[in-house]
Amino acid sequence: MTPAAGSTDHARRSLPIAARATVLAHVRVLFREHRRALALLVGWHGLAALVGLVAPWVVGQVVDEVAGDRSTARVDVLLAVLAAAVAGQGVLTWFARRSAFVFAEGIFARLREDFIADAVRLPLSTVERAGTGDLVARTTNDVEALARVIRFGVPAIVVSVTTVLATVVAAAVTAPLPALALVLPAVLHLPATWWYLRRAGNGYLWEHATYARLNGVASETVEGARTVEALSLQDARRERFEEAVEECYRAERYTLGLRMRWYPCLDLGFIAPVAGAILWGGWLAWNGHTTIGAATAVVLYLQLMLDPLGEVVDWLDEIQFAGTSLARILGVAEVPPDRAASGELPRGDDISVRGVRYAYRAGRDVLHGVDLDLRPRERLAVV
Repeated sequence: MTPAAGSTDHARRSLPIAARATVLAHVRVLFREHRRALALLVGWHGLAALVGLVAPWVVGQVVDEVAGDRSTARVDVLLAVLAAAVAGQGVLTWFARRSAFVFAEGIFARLREDFIADAVRLPLSTVERAGTGDLVARTTNDVEALARVIRFGVPAIVVSVTTVLATVVAAAVTAPLPALALVLPAVLHLPATWWYLRRAGNGYLWEHATYARLNGVASETVEGARTVEALSLQDARRERFEEAVEECYRAERYTLGLRMRWYPCLDLGFIAPVAGAILWGGWLAWNGHTTIGAATAVVLYLQLMLDPLGEVVDWLDEIQFAGTSLARILGVAEVPPDRAASGELPRGDDISVRGVRYAYRAGRDVLHGVDLDLRPRERLAVV
């Protein structure tokens, strides 16, 4: 079953889901409002990444010094530089991660406040039609998924992307020809990742919708336990619950199938580039196009780049899940009001209604023919 087919019925009753353009626009606004914290975040991580790139260059220089049977005095100096670079990177990384957590908490606090404000303004009729499960899922599962990505994923991605870019530039400057091996990860990762991203979004939307339905069935059954028992509806509720669990299983199996096809391609993209860089650098050094030290430095740069690249890939799956969560959270603000003020003022204290009817769904009244007269208690006492 496809995601669209699996969630069609639920989509008719659920709360709105924000469009992709709305989500991206909201993210840009958040980043613009926190641009100072973002600048500090990128700056600290950029410095830490640059200092971290000293180590592969130093190792390459040491290899050239040893291969050339030169004086050990320069090797001692290079090793001292390496120790200083490692210590400096540790200090800069501490400041960088601190700024990342401050930035992430500011973003999440703004999202949480906006969501609570939108949720309390929801018309009661809309909540009743959608069911409590959808709103509960958005206030629990969606907020939790988004909080994890904002608090830990955003800092990790900024660190990783900064490190990858700085590593590519450093390798290209150090040894242009051997640095061509750094293209291999992109060649192996991009096609599989593009295939995954085209399908994962709808799959995670379906998965979120099944969570909402399951939460709704569970909460409605618990709240109406006495009615279920009084009317002997146990079998019907059990059937509804089993159907909701079955749909959750199908949705999670679909997204799991996507990941099982995607991950083997990613694993190949982490193993093959190192072997390719060694072979390519060895061939260049054997034919005199580069030095052994330069080829060694590029292999180390590639190894240094694969770790943060793997972290980006690890977070990419959770970002897809959190992206659909953000779309569902922002969708709460798109619910229109169910009534508008007429501007008329009351005449007297009495309230009289005739022929009142109410329906959760159009054409299916749950109340009809209700007449009601309300009068203040003081007047009733006088009468």
